[in-house]
Amino acid sequence: MPELPEVETVRTGLTSLIVGKTIKAVDFDWPKSFPNSPTDVNAFIIGAKVTAVKRRAKVLMIELDSNYTLVTHLKMTGQLVYVGKERFGAGHPNDSLINRLPDKSTRVTFEFDDDSENPKLYFNDQRKFGWIRLIPTLEVPNIDFFKKVGPEPLTDEFTAKVFISRVERRANSTIKAAILDQTVLAGIGNIYADESLWGAKIHPATRVRDIPKLKLTKLHHEIRYVLNLSIEKGGSTDRNYVNAEGKRGSYIDFARVFRQEGKPCPRHPDTLIIKTKVASRGTHLCPRCQILT
Repeated sequence: MPELPEVETVRTGLTSLIVGKTIKAVDFDWPKSFPNSPTDVNAFIIGAKVTAVKRRAKVLMIELDSNYTLVTHLKMTGQLVYVGKERFGAGHPNDSLINRLPDKSTRVTFEFDDDSENPKLYFNDQRKFGWIRLIPTLEVPNIDFFKKVGPEPLTDEFTAKVFISRVERRANSTIKAAILDQTVLAGIGNIYADESLWGAKIHPATRVRDIPKLKLTKLHHEIRYVLNLSIEKGGSTDRNYVNAEGKRGSYIDFARVFRQEGKPCPRHPDTLIIKTKVASRGTHLCPRCQILT
């Protein structure tokens, strides 16, 4: 499943290509991928103009001037591929990114009203876990997930004070479990948890209650740092997600501990990164930098 930087990369790419375009047709082959009634499709999608592409946590929102929004979750193998005067590919990096579309993995096709390019946006999903749901824009904040999800970690409002107050709600949990909890903060997954905890010199299995506020402040800084770096590099997951130009994200090339087991710690060349399990997830750390307290 994509993490925050991967979804933000998709959002950026789509914004430059589909905002301002009018949808003239929609086709789909799998109702669970597009669980919307034909009546609503005809009334609120066909003829509607795309006004914005937004992101909340790991979910994309394509807003329409019909006052409806296409809430989109790529899940594990979803792709969004724009084909027009130029080609955009983002998502699971199989051949659908570059091959002729639609293909056997295409679930939904949006055709835009532009005869010069005949542009289309394809939602491909091999495993059929992803979906695109049409929801009134005013009701989007009331979706259960959005009501429960924590704050966005890259906003100005997400201060160290806010982070500490939220993470301390899980005082008895390990710090890794706490920051992976989407109700504490939005969009953090396994890669960024490991990278941030290494940066803050905190062992992932340390209980929240045992971490001084000064170290939690450092962790807040590291979370923002690694997320911003990953967005700059086009996302992290070299196997499952690619950036807005269809290239694999490059953050993983700059990772300090993730998938670095058996290699020297960047801080201590005489100490090797190890891999263990914390919060039921594969976890990478330096046994010298990150001491369990």
